[in-house]
Amino acid sequence: MAGKFLKFFTPFVKAMPEIKQPQREVSFKEKFIWTAVVLIIYLILSNIPLYGVNLAESTDYFYWLRVILASQRGTLTELGIGPIVTAGLIMQLLLGSKIINVNMADPYDRAMFSGAQKVMAVFLTIFNAIAYIAGGAFGKLGGADGIGIQGAFFIFFQLLFAGIIIILLDELLQKGWGLGSGVSLFIAAGVAGQIFWNCFSWVPAQDNLPRGVVIAFFTVLFDGKSSTNLGQILLRGPFPSLVGIITTVTIFLLVIWFESTRIEIPLAYRGYRGFKGKYPMKLLYVSNIPVILVNALYANVLFFGQLFAGPYSGIRASNGGLIDDFWVNLIGIFKIEEGTGTVGGNQLIPTSGLIYLLTPPLGIDQVASDPFRAIFYLVVFIFLCILLGRVWVEVSGLSPRDIADQIIDSKMQVPGFRSSAKIIERILKRYIPTLVILNGIIIAVLSFTADTLRALTSGTGLLIAIGIIHNYAETISKELAASQYPGMRAMLGMD
Repeated sequence: MAGKFLKFFTPFVKAMPEIKQPQREVSFKEKFIWTAVVLIIYLILSNIPLYGVNLAESTDYFYWLRVILASQRGTLTELGIGPIVTAGLIMQLLLGSKIINVNMADPYDRAMFSGAQKVMAVFLTIFNAIAYIAGGAFGKLGGADGIGIQGAFFIFFQLLFAGIIIILLDELLQKGWGLGSGVSLFIAAGVAGQIFWNCFSWVPAQDNLPRGVVIAFFTVLFDGKSSTNLGQILLRGPFPSLVGIITTVTIFLLVIWFESTRIEIPLAYRGYRGFKGKYPMKLLYVSNIPVILVNALYANVLFFGQLFAGPYSGIRASNGGLIDDFWVNLIGIFKIEEGTGTVGGNQLIPTSGLIYLLTPPLGIDQVASDPFRAIFYLVVFIFLCILLGRVWVEVSGLSPRDIADQIIDSKMQVPGFRSSAKIIERILKRYIPTLVILNGIIIAVLSFTADTLRALTSGTGLLIAIGIIHNYAETISKELAASQYPGMRAMLGMD
């Protein structure tokens, strides 16, 4: 199966532009520079508007997930990292479910698997761009005010060109020229930008105070008016509030604490009496990976749900719906909010149906008004985080079997037990499945809490950004240690 699968992608892989792996050791300074260059290029793309779009007459289908997808409405990064994450999810699920069998120890199979994943990301970029245009995300195709067929083709090629650049930027970091991955870097930058905006924006909100909660706090503190008080910004409904700041800081500290909590299995070198070590396993064993995978899944469900149900959901199919009225209502019924997007256009706010149940309640008032929705969303979110976390453990080399093989290969064993991969695997099975379940529950509950108490960004975005920042801190620490003491590279797992 693997041979046919890889053979199908071979001509596309050969035609794709590729970033070569460095043939020399890249210094930390050079990696830092390349990482900064990649981030700057992405930020430039995020501020170049798409030419020929009509956002005033369009619908923002991905409004809820833009932070997670690292996308900016109406710009060259409209699709963000969605195609990359979705392609990775599909390929990893195919590999983990044994639908395809790829020998990752074979350099050719590994290269072709990576190339096929990149080609699939391009295919998804093409597919998503067509779906966006056909669904009216950039304005109507027909009519006097429509974008027209020529305009649609021009928008498509802009999205395709930008999508390929984003894929190559991610590959540049993944191949070892920079630090971390492009996906992580772009998400963290987007979340940090949103938090900064919600803290320090001077743009006035509907409560006659600046949108930024820090600016609003000092405005209330020093304006000298008896009509304003700190209670106004304690909870501000849909706007950033003091409770939101407290929630953001609290969840940040909690995640760092969970990331630092570890279970350690004692190890000893075979043949070296008295030399002992430990194998640490974090409480958040798979970190924020399940959140990214679940939200990639949600992104596609939400996108196609809005596309099928459309702005006319709940109205008979003859009046504009894409499918029969009964099935439209099961998918979701939406209300249109005009002019509340970050750049312009309409938002579709779900009010019932499957899409409504799969979107987080934003604020305590929404939880109180519909507790069933809150409970359903939390249960499904926890289940998917655990499920995809287990899948990720199997396909990413974190399973008990894989870890046991690594320990045996490093000539270590658990003291008091025979040096056998099966025995070590049996010991690891006492911990790893439980850690995966706890990981899923913890991150799902923290994300739900952040959304309910209206943190300064979405709950999922906040968790992902904290995990990414923590991983970057560890990566930078290792790089600095390796640059000062090159002999420690193997010990730090960097060779």
